[in-house]
Amino acid sequence: MAIKTFEEYLKSLRKLKPTVYMFGEKIENPVDHPRIRAGINATGATYELTQHERYKNLMMTMSPLTGELINRFTLPPQSIEDLVMRVKVNRALGGYVGTCHQRCTGLDCLCSLSIVTYDIDKKYGTQYYNRFNEFLKYMQKNDLTANASVTDVKGDRNLGPHEQPDKDMYLRVVDQTKEGIIVRGAKAHQTGSVSCHEVIVLPTRAMGKGDEDYALAFAVPSDTKNLIHVVGRNSMDTREIEGVDCGNIRYSKYCPTLIFDEVLVPWDRVFMFREVEFAGEMVNRFSAFHRQSHGGCKSGKIDAMTGAALMMMEYNGTSKVSHHKEKVINMIHMAETLYGCSLAASYEGKKEPSGTYFIDPVLANASKIHEGKEMAEATRQMIDIAGGFVADLPSDRDFENPEIGELLKKYLKGATGIPVEKRIKMLRLVEKMAMESADTISDIHGGGSPAAHRLTIFRESDIDYKKNCAKRLACIED
Repeated sequence: MAIKTFEEYLKSLRKLKPTVYMFGEKIENPVDHPRIRAGINATGATYELTQHERYKNLMMTMSPLTGELINRFTLPPQSIEDLVMRVKVNRALGGYVGTCHQRCTGLDCLCSLSIVTYDIDKKYGTQYYNRFNEFLKYMQKNDLTANASVTDVKGDRNLGPHEQPDKDMYLRVVDQTKEGIIVRGAKAHQTGSVSCHEVIVLPTRAMGKGDEDYALAFAVPSDTKNLIHVVGRNSMDTREIEGVDCGNIRYSKYCPTLIFDEVLVPWDRVFMFREVEFAGEMVNRFSAFHRQSHGGCKSGKIDAMTGAALMMMEYNGTSKVSHHKEKVINMIHMAETLYGCSLAASYEGKKEPSGTYFIDPVLANASKIHEGKEMAEATRQMIDIAGGFVADLPSDRDFENPEIGELLKKYLKGATGIPVEKRIKMLRLVEKMAMESADTISDIHGGGSPAAHRLTIFRESDIDYKKNCAKRLACIED
């Protein structure tokens, strides 16, 4: 059975030797580094829940390729049901970890490749689809996690890839050999790249004539030679390193910059090579899938935020306050609307020529726009309910101080009969979910900018149909 446990997942990561830097230092053991481990634990939940009685039937399915039971995070959707399950799985995980579980992006890459490699082969007679399926079998049989390496650093946004003064501002091929292609460049915002076994690279944008060297899709192990992970800063990262004031020390998110310093990619791992007209399709497919994924995981995060708000009402003694109840109702409404939009994108999905099912891109992007607005509002409502100590709660170390600790516990009590420690822990969780910048900012920019979501909605909508509806009702005939 091709299903890893959480412990087996950790063991598999320990076998890898990625090149990792953080805060100017090389990290020799990323698996046990507190800043990175919390992110690994979040991804590990996708393995952990396969063993959980409540979730295991949600997390696993049969592979049409191998005939084995597999983790759903290795399956491009083969039916409407699979599209729907993507949303349900992500919502369950969002509530379980309260942050980004970091595995959906790799699946979104697999979904995109399973469609576009087939389309390229149909036009050019290439063998990308067969290569991809062999790679997919490998991912499924070993229950591996992939990182989506999509966002290039871009340099001067006024200029296209081949127009940049420094040609490496978009990842490109710089040489090719009998063994494979050699690539150079960098990818930004690489969520959980050290938590992954494989790095899947896709183009970041549509491309045109002159951009052929940048029209690439491939996969390499996360510890490939000359592949460098530089872990970025987070608003609360030093707390994890110090082991205090974390709120939720078990799960977190980190986003490295990934540098490809002349990395060799074997030919059997290359899934697109200079077919420039397919770059736009590749990134559009990925973006739509990823925006659908967000609708699931972010509605799950709002579930956790709503729970934190309800517990703070209980701990503060405000459970009967009517305007607090109204705020909780608003949060539930936000989560269900976001969830419903992503489910609708799934139910309106269509089968592609390759056999993979693709979601409705308009509904997926509508879900993402809704997320960008409503996650900020849900955060505001949660903070409003929790109270001002979200901003300046004394440190854990102050509570442990023999001279002032008991005084703090005396004066920070809330509702009668509630241990002060519970109130403190919940306030820290509220702060973490509100202020963890790596996740909060992704509510807006994850899967592309808000402007990109809006443009996609306009581009993918049937504008003529809408015009015809109005002309018919106005009795206008062309």
